[in-house]
Amino acid sequence: MAVERLERVNSLLKRVIAESMFSVMQGDSVQPGLITVTDVSCGKDLRDATVKVSVFGDDNLKRTALQHLKHNAKRFQAAIGREVRMKFTPRLVFQLDLSLEKGDAVLAMLDRLETGG
Repeated sequence: MAVERLERVNSLLKRVIAESMFSVMQGDSVQPGLITVTDVSCGKDLRDATVKVSVFGDDNLKRTALQHLKHNAKRFQAAIGREVRMKFTPRLVFQLDLSLEKGDAVLAMLDRLETGG
């Protein structure tokens, strides 16, 4: 499969998952507005997809949000099935993405170095 096509599929899945976050997570104890879909990476056969998410909050909230996302994976897959015409709807695996926090930590370090503190 062409790399461009796989990138388009990843981008499309990311958009559909992000847009369906409020409807799928409605009624959960975790507010969907605190969750950001940062990346989606499909396997070459399009049967599996890893969804990386960033959660705004403490470690406990992050664990809870990840559990809720995993619990609702089938509902996200159903949303993909409705929105995207594919031969197979990929199985979703949610992972916590800490890259934004690591970037913030690096920026904070640079700020401290710049101010001499």
